Amino acid sequence: MGTPESSREPCPDRILDDIGGAFGMGAVGGGAFHFIKGTYNSPKGSRFMGGRQAVTMNAPRLGGSFAVWGGLFSTFDCSMVYLRQKEDPWNSIFAGAATGGFLAMRQGPSSAVRSALFGGVLLALIEGAGIALNKMLAQPQHMQMEEGMMQMGQVPGMQMPSQVQAQAIPEDTSSSSSSWLGGLFGKKNDEGQTSSGSETKVLESFDAPPVPSFEYK
Repeated sequence: MGTPESSREPCPDRILDDIGGAFGMGAVGGGAFHFIKGTYNSPKGSRFMGGRQAVTMNAPRLGGSFAVWGGLFSTFDCSMVYLRQKEDPWNSIFAGAATGGFLAMRQGPSSAVRSALFGGVLLALIEGAGIALNKMLAQPQHMQMEEGMMQMGQVPGMQMPSQVQAQAIPEDTSSSSSSWLGGLFGKKNDEGQTSSGSETKVLESFDAPPVPSFEYK
């Protein structure tokens, strides 16, 4: 069960996602490391074979170890999210401490406590570095937005978003539309009237001439 402010996967899916990601990271990273180590330690003429054999023997083991760590960490993290009903860096710090202590339980209580402290401090450093990095990246963007808003307000003719929202809405749009329609039809009527007037004028200009009289004066 994830919270809205969480950018990670929801908790039931998060465990499987972290297990697969941790296994891939351990297998790929450990495979590259052991391939270089096996190639360096192999005799001439069989360096490639030695590197491939080292990857085959060690890469799955490292991937499995990483997958176990990632699965336990995600399980403890989701448990803390469920108990506290919120998601923050404290969940990850407690999950790191619990994972380190749980994996070192077979070596005794003192070793488990040391591993738990080491895991908690390590996760605290990681979370602190992530928070500091996010703040450093967010501050320039916030300053750029403020400068852009100030420049928009200083430019003549430009209005701020608050000013645009504060502008009055036209009182009646139907009157403007009706006046527009009325003007359009009125214009057509005027044109009809002018055209009819011109037609009467043309007809009047073509009146028959007066009939001549043949009376003797």
